[in-house]
Amino acid sequence: MHTIPAENQKGTGAMLNELIRRYPALESIRGDIEKTYRILEACYSSGGKLLIAGNGGSAADSEHIVGELMKGFLKRRPVAEDFAEALKRVDEGRGSLLAEKLQGGLPAIALTNHAALSSAFINDVDGLLTYAQQVNGYGKPGDVFLGISTSGNAENVVYAAVTAKARGMKVLALTGRDGGKLKHLSDAAVVVPEQETYRIQELHLPVYHALCVMLEERFYAE
Repeated sequence: MHTIPAENQKGTGAMLNELIRRYPALESIRGDIEKTYRILEACYSSGGKLLIAGNGGSAADSEHIVGELMKGFLKRRPVAEDFAEALKRVDEGRGSLLAEKLQGGLPAIALTNHAALSSAFINDVDGLLTYAQQVNGYGKPGDVFLGISTSGNAENVVYAAVTAKARGMKVLALTGRDGGKLKHLSDAAVVVPEQETYRIQELHLPVYHALCVMLEERFYAE
C-alpha cells in the first residue's frame, strides 16, 4: 500500500463538495459521510480490513464496493517496488508479468457470496446468522463492518453488527428512512434522506463511490 503524505493529498472536503454539488440532498448528512470516511481511513491505516453485508440490491452494493476497493478505481495502483522484486525472484517470467499487472488493494470482503458456507450454516444452524458467523470468523479488533440496509432493520445484518461490536470492531451503516436498528448500533451511520427503497439505493451508490475515491486518494499515489 502506497500511503500518501498528508501534504500531497487532495482534501476530503473538496471531494465531499463535489459529491454534494451533484447530489444536493446529501448536504444534511455531510458530517456523517466524513465520519464514516475517517473510520475507514483509520482501519486501513492500522492494517485492518472491511467486511460488508446486505440483502438484495444491498448485497449487490456490497460486492460493488469490494470491486472498487480491491483493485484500481480511478488510479492504477502499482504494487510496491520491493514486492515487485520479490515476485521476480520467485519466478522471473511470471513474476515480471505479475509485477506489471497486479494492483494494490484495500482489503474488503463481501459476506454475500459464500454459497457453501452460507448454505451449510442455513441448513445446520440458523439462516439469520450466516453473516454473523462470517464476522465471527473473519473479524478482529481494528476491522470494520459495514451493514447496508435501506430500512436499517434487516435482521441478519443487525445480528452481524452485534457480533462485530462484540469482536471489538467498528460498525458502519448505510441506510435510509430513520436508520432503523443499525443506526443505533453504529459508530457512524449514513442515513440518506429518502423513504422508498429504490430512491435510497440511488443515493447509496454515489455515497460509497465517493468514499472509495477518497480512500484511494489517501492510500495510493498513482
